[in-house]
Amino acid sequence: MAKEKKIKVEDGNNKPEEEIKDEAQQQNPETDKEDNTDKKAEDSNKNEETTDNTEEKDPLEVAQAEIAELKDKYLRSVAEFDNYRKRTLKEKAELILNGGEKTISAILPILDDFERAIADKNEDAKAIKEGFELIYKKFNKTLEGMGVKKIETTDQDFNTEYHEAIAMVPGMGDDKKGKIIDCVEAGYTLNDKVIRHAKVAVGQ
Repeated sequence: MAKEKKIKVEDGNNKPEEEIKDEAQQQNPETDKEDNTDKKAEDSNKNEETTDNTEEKDPLEVAQAEIAELKDKYLRSVAEFDNYRKRTLKEKAELILNGGEKTISAILPILDDFERAIADKNEDAKAIKEGFELIYKKFNKTLEGMGVKKIETTDQDFNTEYHEAIAMVPGMGDDKKGKIIDCVEAGYTLNDKVIRHAKVAVGQ
């Protein structure tokens, strides 16, 4: 049997793939240029982004901005403190000038009571005494409401923090030694602070 020989017939449609690509590139040179241009634009954008990310702020500008911010805060603090100082001085001056306003307002009703007692034509000594006792109690109650208290002296040991000895009384016995014998002038405290010491006579 005779072997059949295979003969390859080449025509224009059976060209290798590489040759077809080369011919396509030769036929469309404009497309290649556009592709190259797009690639260059993309590369350029990437470079710009990288430059922006890596670019650091000028240290001098940063420092100047911080200085300006601190200066603004300092000026505001100084202005606020100055306003506080002026307001405090004003309040202090008003307190010194009108500090007794509350006390005077509390005492005025008692003054009214004294004026009514003086104007009363009643000659009954007992009624007059009772009236003054009522005014006295009212006055003490008003003082207590303002924080004023009378210093106790009856049967109390002599205490230099509250008492002032103006006389020493000898021969009172050992049980009266260092004790208050008599109170010559009452002492008072205001909110637990001594505003007047009690003047007393002390046993020796």
